[in-house]
Amino acid sequence: MKPQDIQDLKQLIEFLKQYQVAEFDLDRGDVKIRLKFHQQEGPSAGLGDLARLIQSAPAAPAHVPAQPAASAPAAPAASDSEAGLHVVKSPIVGTFYSSPSPGAAPFVSPGDRVEKGQVICIVEAMKLMNEIEADAAGEIVRCLVSNGLPIEFGQPLFAIRPA
Repeated sequence: MKPQDIQDLKQLIEFLKQYQVAEFDLDRGDVKIRLKFHQQEGPSAGLGDLARLIQSAPAAPAHVPAQPAASAPAAPAASDSEAGLHVVKSPIVGTFYSSPSPGAAPFVSPGDRVEKGQVICIVEAMKLMNEIEADAAGEIVRCLVSNGLPIEFGQPLFAIRPA
């Protein structure tokens, strides 16, 4: 697994624990994840409850800090480094894919340079694979979406430092 995949998995586990989801299964091609949590009290959340929680939850940050939130002085430095970043947003609702096929290398990764019009991901909508192009040239700073997850119209996909 890539470091980004491990980070995404940790985020998912924290989200599921926070909302006390008892079980979670994910089957996406060559990736199969099954999580079961021991619930200490109260009923487990059903699928309807999970759907309502996901819709009402604020957008998850793309990066989970490795250190506790007690280090407040580091926060302004992070926002300074993010100043001036261009955000590529999804033009449609669908499922985000970072690569052209399962097991293939992603179109782009953090640190890659992209040109305006270059394909950076695919969004599947109603069984159609829609290539999403960079609308600005520059360096990919961060991917804001996990591979294989549903995305909404206007949802941020990538942060690009313009060239």
